[in-house]
Formats: sequence, structure tokens, C-alpha cells
Amino acid sequence: MLFFAVSRWPGLMPQNFSAAHALLFCAAFWLPGWMGWLLPLATIVLTDMLLNSFAYGVSVMAPASISNWMILALFVVLAKWLARRRSYLRLFLGTLLGALLFYIVSNTVAWIANPGYAKTIVGWLQALTVGLPGLPPTWWFGLKSLLGTGLFTGLFAGAMKWSEALDATEPEPALVEDDEETEDPSQPSPEPA
Repeated sequence: MLFFAVSRWPGLMPQNFSAAHALLFCAAFWLPGWMGWLLPLATIVLTDMLLNSFAYGVSVMAPASISNWMILALFVVLAKWLARRRSYLRLFLGTLLGALLFYIVSNTVAWIANPGYAKTIVGWLQALTVGLPGLPPTWWFGLKSLLGTGLFTGLFAGAMKWSEALDATEPEPALVEDDEETEDPSQPSPEPA
């Protein structure tokens, strides 16, 4: 979580190419109980508040951040729901579906809140595709988000698979009772009287 928090600093990663969605989803998918809810969301919220304050110069509780946190909480709900029957296919499909939903919902919120968009279906499609004039197209941000989510989910899933393989190959410690003598297989067993 600390590595992820540091990686969010502006300029360290390409814009909108982040491990955020993958980490949030994978942590909620694999971590048990409250840790799967609290740890990833708290990391996102805390780093957003620090970035808002020190990097972006906006309010710590910026309205855009709050709406993103609510969308990401839904992301965690999706991960917890899919984790009831864990499989790597469900993990990958869930993270990509979550990233796509985040893209659609966050751009819809931007369409509603930003006066630069016409409040029509055409304005909504503009918010989902080309965005506002003078800014990079929103579809490009969505594509980079999907690519980053897919890549980092693959890395996290690979690390989990590798960790599971390491756990499976570790030999079990031999259980020896202190009070009993161990039998020597070369000695014949005593015959009953």
C-alpha cells in the first residue's frame, strides 16, 4: 500500500495509467473481512487528500474526489461480490468491468457537474468520448485506465499465483512426539505375546 501511495505522485507514472483500480479491486478481492474494505479505500482517500493539498492545490475534500471515492466504494462492493467464488477469470473480468464502470460513471458525473457540457444525450456522449475542447479526449484516458488496470491486475494476480506456488512447495515440518521413541524401520517390530 505504501508503494502504491508513493506511485500516485504526479509525474511518476503516465497520466491516468495507474495501479489504483487494480490494487483496489485485488485487495478487496483477496483480503479478508474489514481489511478488504478499509485498507484499499483508506489508502485511496488518504493519498487523494494529500495530493489535493500538496500537489494540486485544491480543497482536501474536493467534490470531484468525493464522487470518485463513492464510485470506488462501488468498485470494492463489486470485488467483494465476485470474491465469493474466487477465480482468476472473475478477478480479471471484474477489474476490467470495474474500470469501465468507473470511466462511464465518473464522466457522467463530470457531464452533470461541468457547465461546459450540454445537458443532452449529445453532451453526454461528448463527455464520454472527446471531452471538452483544449483537453485530451476522454476516451484516451479511459483506454489508458483499462490498460493500466489490466497490466497491474496481471502483475498482482501473478504475484498471488507465485506466492500460492511457493506455499505449496514448502515442506511441512515433521511432527515428532517428545515422549515417544521413534521406530527404526531397519529393526523388526516386536511380536505380540
